[in-house]
Amino acid sequence: MGLAKYLRMAWRKPDVKLLRERMTAWRKSEAIVKVEKPLRLDRARSLGYKAKKGVVVVRIRIKRGGHKKSRPNKARRTKRLHIRKNLKMNYKEIAETRVARKYNNMEVLNSYQIGKDGMNYFYEVILVDRVEPGILKDKQLGAFVKAPKARSLRGMTSAGRKARGLRNSSVKAPKVRPSLAANRGRGN
Repeated sequence: MGLAKYLRMAWRKPDVKLLRERMTAWRKSEAIVKVEKPLRLDRARSLGYKAKKGVVVVRIRIKRGGHKKSRPNKARRTKRLHIRKNLKMNYKEIAETRVARKYNNMEVLNSYQIGKDGMNYFYEVILVDRVEPGILKDKQLGAFVKAPKARSLRGMTSAGRKARGLRNSSVKAPKVRPSLAANRGRGN
């Protein structure tokens, strides 16, 4: 077995005491922190991480709780004060968009969860520098930086595509575009 397999097995049943200590430290630090190397190396490598110049890993803390939109407290007539819809984005996509807004000169490659507690989710987001010559020459990573900017803000990452309903692989309705609601009555 290689190193990656042992790392995967270790993350299936992580050391709870060590992880709890880490999350306590992460709660006290800032919400978005640039880290030296990924915590889950096997997961990062499978998502495209390479230990080279121009590839950065960022840890982000996201508050858990409802995705419900807050009720407006003024400047509406009572008929328009209701909240009917919840936010359709998942936590992973929210994490990616927040990191993309902070590091706007870099492109979000992918992300993965590293922990959660009663209050927060913790993710590591892999970023790629758009103007680094080594990245532009790279066959795999070069394609991401040559594409139009801000993939995560347009819902083009894996988490964004999942939230938009584009990763549905059911036999009945394989294509769910333009939207889930528009395709609900189709294909019986």
